[in-house]
Amino acid sequence: MKLNNNVTEFILLGLTQDPFRKKIVFVTFLLFYLGTLLGNLLIITTIKTSRALGSPMYFFLFYLSLSDTCFSTSIAPRTLVDALSEKTTISFSECIIQVFTFHFFSCLEIFILILMAVDRYVAICKPLHYMTIMSRRVCSVLVALAWVGSCVHSLAQIFLALRLPYCGPNEIDHYFCDLEPLLKLACTDIYVTNLLLVSNSGAICTVSFVMLMFSYVIILHSLRNHSAEGRRKALSTCISHIIVVILFFGPCIFIYTRPATTFPIDKMIAVFYTIGTPLLNPLIYTLRNAEVKNAMRKLWSKKLVSDDMR
Repeated sequence: MKLNNNVTEFILLGLTQDPFRKKIVFVTFLLFYLGTLLGNLLIITTIKTSRALGSPMYFFLFYLSLSDTCFSTSIAPRTLVDALSEKTTISFSECIIQVFTFHFFSCLEIFILILMAVDRYVAICKPLHYMTIMSRRVCSVLVALAWVGSCVHSLAQIFLALRLPYCGPNEIDHYFCDLEPLLKLACTDIYVTNLLLVSNSGAICTVSFVMLMFSYVIILHSLRNHSAEGRRKALSTCISHIIVVILFFGPCIFIYTRPATTFPIDKMIAVFYTIGTPLLNPLIYTLRNAEVKNAMRKLWSKKLVSDDMR
């Protein structure tokens, strides 16, 4: 693809230009990012080492935590460096890579959440056929398809960005490279491109959210036929999933379903779903899940015993 592009780098205006507030941004992002890494890597390690967490639900939770870790890493480290720098520039190629990784892992998270909803539906509505339908091979194929679908989505986003000429302004009014603020710098009419953006990212967010909410309505309705203990356990798991879905999809729908429109609050909403949600996910899944907490206790006990034997 031949690019009509005179811009070699962009200036990220960030969340603030005030030196003191930039330090606050640095401390906030650092604490949230370290918490995200600790929480999600703990879940990943626990699921990988615990035989008790071998069901498909935890197989998908493993990849949700992995996508959360990578999703946050695509944004936070760069933001931390920029918060300590006077001039925050990013090369054109680095900007495009950030757009790709950001959309790839956010889309992967969407697909994993859908797979987790499918898993809960089969477990609750078709319990006798659960292990047959959700076999390890089927789960692996579904996750592979999620990775491929995320790659296709991100490549489409990159295509939208690269097909436009950038020949003048190079200041991105954001703290990371995303399509909406990036496209505003293109020196051409972006009406059609914005429509394509909404039909891609906006449609994926909205349609996936509606599908997930509808599936959980069916799941919760079917719980009437289960025992009180079965209802309690299934309800606890489903509520955790619903909370994660709402926290993730709410901001995404708000940001990506508005063509050619930006609001001052967009940056703060972006902060919530780029560093807030990846931190909340492991907390939600561990605090409301007895099996995960027990597996973590056993893992910690094994570590203590191992340390004592040295």
